[in-house]
Amino acid sequence: MGTTTVALSELIAALGGDLLGGSDLRITGIAPLDEAGEGSISFLSNPRYRAQLATTRAACVIVAPAFAEAAAARGAAIVTPEPYLYFARLTQWWAARTRPAAAVGVHASAVVSPEAQVGEGVEIGPLAVIEAGAVIGDHARIGAHCVVERGARVGAHTRLAPRVVLGYGCCIGARGLVHSGVVIGADGFGFAPSSQGYVKIEQLGNVSIGDDVEIGANTCIDRGALADTVIEDGVKLDNLIQIAHNVRIGRNTAMAGCGAIAGSTTVGANCTIGGAANIIGHLNIVDGVHITACTLVTRDITQPGAYSGAYPFEENSSWQKNAATLRQLHTLRERVRALEKK
Repeated sequence: MGTTTVALSELIAALGGDLLGGSDLRITGIAPLDEAGEGSISFLSNPRYRAQLATTRAACVIVAPAFAEAAAARGAAIVTPEPYLYFARLTQWWAARTRPAAAVGVHASAVVSPEAQVGEGVEIGPLAVIEAGAVIGDHARIGAHCVVERGARVGAHTRLAPRVVLGYGCCIGARGLVHSGVVIGADGFGFAPSSQGYVKIEQLGNVSIGDDVEIGANTCIDRGALADTVIEDGVKLDNLIQIAHNVRIGRNTAMAGCGAIAGSTTVGANCTIGGAANIIGHLNIVDGVHITACTLVTRDITQPGAYSGAYPFEENSSWQKNAATLRQLHTLRERVRALEKK
């Protein structure tokens, strides 16, 4: 976390919260309760870890009002209604103070077309390529070996980590973060079968990504076949995710790693999709849906709520029969119960 040392009073001035004791204490790092040292600040958000309050060596603990008395009995505490959210904002504040500042300017080895538009305060790293017609917004950071193809757009304060590809005509909005290995705007998987083999369907759409989006390492987002693939504001995608052509993901939806969404499916706003979950193509999922890990979604979801389910694979005709029977299992159970009562 760096070597920065800050007084708790300074932290409170920046982030708020009610400080109980220790205004002169100085903090040297952030750590979990069970690993915290004497100069660390930690947090308690899950009640099942309450016992660690008595044993932690942390100089200060961030807690909810319900744990204020117990936390204050062991030392300094910051009381806030949402400790986990406070912790998240603390990490951002700390990172801004400890991480190296951007090296504003264009590295000598980068290739920037004279027909590209580069805003103020931009960093373009070694061996990056910015093609003709590309637009790089103010204070954006383009990492080493990135490629921003012709006509692509990067919003203000967005950061592309090393080795990101933003395909031609694709765009990402402001304050985004794209981790290494991401490919935005590869061709969608479209082929027409013929007697001579598959005939490629040219993918003529783009990818449109909103503001405040984070995309994890080695995730791929394919361009649309005709219309665009759309990722709306505030979406968070983990590592190793596949987003197929013409998918639309609504605002503030989050998806964990190793999952996939097949073509032309629409996922609503404020959804969560667990790790290794898969959603087949041409479906509609409403706002406020929560899909647990390893779930396979094969039909529309029309009501908000949590959904789970996986079924072992087998020969298709047998699977279809068993799946149809499984859907009637509850009704069958009630019929058996009724017969037993007789």
